[in-house]
Amino acid sequence: MPGRPRTRVRRRRDRPHVAIVGTRGYPSWYGGFETAVRKLAPALVDAGWDVTVYGRHGSTRPHDASRDPRVRTRTTRGVETTSLSTLSYGLTAVLDVVLRRPDAVLVMNVANGFWLPLLRLRGIPVLLNADGIEWERAKWGRLARWTFRTGARLSARFADRLVGDAHEIVRRWRDEFGVEGAFIPYGGDPVPPLPVEPGFEHGGYALVVARFVPENTVVEFVEAARTLAERHHVVIVGSTGYGGELDDLVRRLADGHERVHWFGHVSDDARLHALWQHAGAYFHGHSVGGTNPALVQAMSAGAPVVARDTVYNREVLGPEGAFVVPTPDAIAREVARVLDDPAEQERLRAVSRERAAGDYTWESVCGRYEQELRALLPVRPTTP
Repeated sequence: MPGRPRTRVRRRRDRPHVAIVGTRGYPSWYGGFETAVRKLAPALVDAGWDVTVYGRHGSTRPHDASRDPRVRTRTTRGVETTSLSTLSYGLTAVLDVVLRRPDAVLVMNVANGFWLPLLRLRGIPVLLNADGIEWERAKWGRLARWTFRTGARLSARFADRLVGDAHEIVRRWRDEFGVEGAFIPYGGDPVPPLPVEPGFEHGGYALVVARFVPENTVVEFVEAARTLAERHHVVIVGSTGYGGELDDLVRRLADGHERVHWFGHVSDDARLHALWQHAGAYFHGHSVGGTNPALVQAMSAGAPVVARDTVYNREVLGPEGAFVVPTPDAIAREVARVLDDPAEQERLRAVSRERAAGDYTWESVCGRYEQELRALLPVRPTTP
């Protein structure tokens, strides 16, 4: 990516200032980007940065006990629609950044690539997290796919440095857009021993945790659950967030079968971590994106993972993981195989913990971000 002159003078020479743009704010619990910022912002302060996180009104928890008071927050206005929210909030945040002129900007989401020329004109260096290959997601229409694809091209041209959360994402950007990137995945929190969900036994149920969208293999798992529930309990966590056919499909299954349990969206981290920790088999059906934050956290909890066979899931779980093609029969067979084999459960738990303790710790992730941001700063002259 082309560089640019670094002639600006910092307002505080002892601490560089970074702005984070493209999430719902700090602290927010909405998705993977927000989880990363909750971990990254305080870590950057500890590493010697002043940090400002841009967000949206009503999307954060201002009295959250995890909030670090050293992290500055700013909210800007936008249009609250599915098609315009990311673009509009990104634009107003970037305009505010242009006025305040920090030393560097961390931009999340390639849709904000449309606004990177404004930062280039102002001489503000940009580190961009590319996220997944958004234009390949089945949930997006033609206009949204065009928006993400065009934003990616502009990001490749105007961002100074690129982050991909999977090696495969980095490769795709190199092959399709001709730019190199740094591999920085998501991290997971270590999970202490937690009590089993009331009414269940350790290792005695199949689990799926997913937003109800087609690319997460929800329909196929629901069909597999009809077979699994003949002998095993099945726990389903997630929803579309707004109701619809997939919610109705899961509701009918849970209402019609005593061994199928739909918990909807679970916002209690301890409860979710316990469900992963004690599952007999956790099915991870995400098919697009890069490193999935839910998969990494499930691994940190020691879940025995059965994953849809994708290049991204193979990268995260490694060659010792359990993978399955996305058909109801195949999912039912593989999940039942793990549920019926306590030794295989323990093997997969060990695989999860070992992989999570490698590249996928928050300490490692935050350290890599800090290095990439530090590389954007101008070299300060030394005094003889």
